[in-house]
Amino acid sequence: MKNLRKQSKKILITLFLLIFSASIFSACSNSAESNKNVAIKDISEKISSVTDVAQMKKGDTEKLKKLYKIDAKDAEEFILYTATSNIKADEIAVIKVKDSNQVEDVKKKMGKRIEKQSASFKDYLPKEYDLIEKHVLKNKDNYVILIISKDVEKIEKAIDESVK
Repeated sequence: MKNLRKQSKKILITLFLLIFSASIFSACSNSAESNKNVAIKDISEKISSVTDVAQMKKGDTEKLKKLYKIDAKDAEEFILYTATSNIKADEIAVIKVKDSNQVEDVKKKMGKRIEKQSASFKDYLPKEYDLIEKHVLKNKDNYVILIISKDVEKIEKAIDESVK
């Protein structure tokens, strides 16, 4: 009888530990997965909370192709803000690529855009050129991020908080 109770306790404790461990692993994997799938809309709202995007134009698939030579079919989703005139360098782009193998290619294309803008503004508008020189171009998981703005640090922080 005592032996049966000891075995029952051991089995219950083992089951409890297994269930507890499984729930912890499940919770950890879900939070990691959800951070990799942050909606661009949420990132856009975070950006809007730290800088005035109302002073910028929201870009579409045509603008994405024109500025970066990136096909919309390669992007799962994206947000693109550009300056309202060609005498401003401000640009914010967050592109979630469909395939992680595309990240470096997309970064390279965005890098070419930075080089082009840098050459255009260098002798023409020194203040705008400085913004370009202080740009951020990076990736986090499948998100490729470009920021050219006076608020580059705030925007970068907002995006980083969104895509942890």
